[in-house]
Amino acid sequence: MGAPARFKGGFHLYLEKITSPADIKGYGPAERKALAQEMRDAMLRRASIHGGHFGPDFGAVEAIIALHTVFDSPRDKIVYDISHQSYPHKMLTGRVEAYIDEAHYDAVSGYTNPEESPHDFFNVGHTSTSISLASGLAKARDLAGRKENIIAFIGDGSMSGGEALEGLNVAGEMDTNFIIVFNDNDQSIAENHGGMYREFRRLRETGGTAPNNLFRAMGLDYRYVARGNDAEALIAAFAAVKDSQKPVVVHIHTQKGKGYKFAEEDRETWHYRMAFDIETGELKRPYTDPFQETTKAFVKETAKVNPNFVFLAAGTMGGIGLSPADRAELGSQYVDVGIAEEHAVAMASGLARGGVRPVFGTYSTFFQRTYDQMAQDVAINRSPAVFLATGTSLYRSTDVTHLGFYDIAIFSNIPNLVHIAPTSIAEHIAVLHWAVEQTEHPVMIRMPFSGYAESPYPVRTDYSGLNKSVVVTEGADVALVGVGDFVALASAAAEELRREGIHATVINPLYLSGLDAELLTSLRAKHRLILTLEDGILDGGFGQKVAAFYGDAPDMRVRCYGLPKKFFNRCNPHDLARAHHLTAPQIAADVVREMCVRA
Repeated sequence: MGAPARFKGGFHLYLEKITSPADIKGYGPAERKALAQEMRDAMLRRASIHGGHFGPDFGAVEAIIALHTVFDSPRDKIVYDISHQSYPHKMLTGRVEAYIDEAHYDAVSGYTNPEESPHDFFNVGHTSTSISLASGLAKARDLAGRKENIIAFIGDGSMSGGEALEGLNVAGEMDTNFIIVFNDNDQSIAENHGGMYREFRRLRETGGTAPNNLFRAMGLDYRYVARGNDAEALIAAFAAVKDSQKPVVVHIHTQKGKGYKFAEEDRETWHYRMAFDIETGELKRPYTDPFQETTKAFVKETAKVNPNFVFLAAGTMGGIGLSPADRAELGSQYVDVGIAEEHAVAMASGLARGGVRPVFGTYSTFFQRTYDQMAQDVAINRSPAVFLATGTSLYRSTDVTHLGFYDIAIFSNIPNLVHIAPTSIAEHIAVLHWAVEQTEHPVMIRMPFSGYAESPYPVRTDYSGLNKSVVVTEGADVALVGVGDFVALASAAAEELRREGIHATVINPLYLSGLDAELLTSLRAKHRLILTLEDGILDGGFGQKVAAFYGDAPDMRVRCYGLPKKFFNRCNPHDLARAHHLTAPQIAADVVREMCVRA
């Protein structure tokens, strides 16, 4: 093959020459082994600088090489669950530059994306979806009379999601080519939870012969590959099922984090890792979220004094980063249901109706899955469960599948559900205390991300008088109503206006599911302009509620600031904010222009 080629980051004999899966078709075992090492070396260097999903991608290298050796993508269609295996896939499908050249590290997303490549068939960033998505591709193929292979790739952690089981159930009676690669590394983000995992372990221990086999019970053929990080064993298994006319599961046992000592030894920490030092594994820029840390302290303290308190998580440590030690300390008062957010919401309702005080915490993007349970199982029944939504900001995750700013429009409009957005650490903890202690309402709390460092007003302890806003500063002519984190933005804009001789009123509405009609009515006496600022989309949001309240009143103009109803992918949050006038100088300038026109 000649001398190794030099590129930024090291020497690679094979990797940088790959432009499509066809380039590896003629490789032999030694070349595939060398390629796997080069891929891990490239991913290691990139992750140490860029961060990203580490353990899942490292564990799937040989499986991805084998898939692209046996099958003919994109004619044969491979659908990856949650996309935590997409780095090796992208390296083999024309996007290797994004993994070997630091200048191009941001050229691709962390998830599959059809806009990037014809080898990607869906934007996928949530779990448990690949079997259902792939079943649709299989049915479409059959209706069109085509013969390509359809492959769904799914990990064991994703199998706890209800959609995965629904997909398996349908696949079991499809009687057509449908291949499910079950990547079993005995790990979700943290440890697995649920009865099925005992049986998966028995399948691993018996070489796939244990009698309790979920996949056979669903009507699927089944093959087991013990050496899931052996490309040659995988190639043989995949070749045996290629063009099969019956649905089949190929169960492969892999090692999460394979090839990097720290990731192999601490699979949870290394599921996702920010930039780190390769030699030590230590983070280059350690970060602590004060809201998260304070919430963890609240959870642990509450559990100590209230044996009837339970904190629920769905595979993500409650969205507050509870460590293994934290979870051990909580004991039976910590329940991880696995990746099954819908179940967590319904279980929280049952716990609350049974006299327990439950809090279910997860990221806003995952709460999107639970609308029906929140409406039907919780709100209709007025179950006083508490739901903690984290990552609720345009300044958090920016991949299109992980956006967290749709929650206001989704959840503030469910009857009986109190949706509340505290603005500081002190107010957040006060709201948590109230929500857990009260038994009248289901409550969703929008955990702050970047609100006030310290509350500029006395924090109350009782929030049972619903829909009572807080006047942060008193002014006249213009009122700035900031939702959650954006109350601090409203105060910053008011400070800009003060320098222009305009003394604005700043209001923290706190409650997103209702309006303080008394306060809004009183504003008409001294104000002619209302600006609402929210870290979310405008359609169905809080600002529209305020605008509807005033209607077409000639003496009051309402301007709503937020984001349009659309998806954004890998956007720069600061650029996005500026594009929609969500900075203090822009807001102040808009107010000055508006008031000059009115004058």
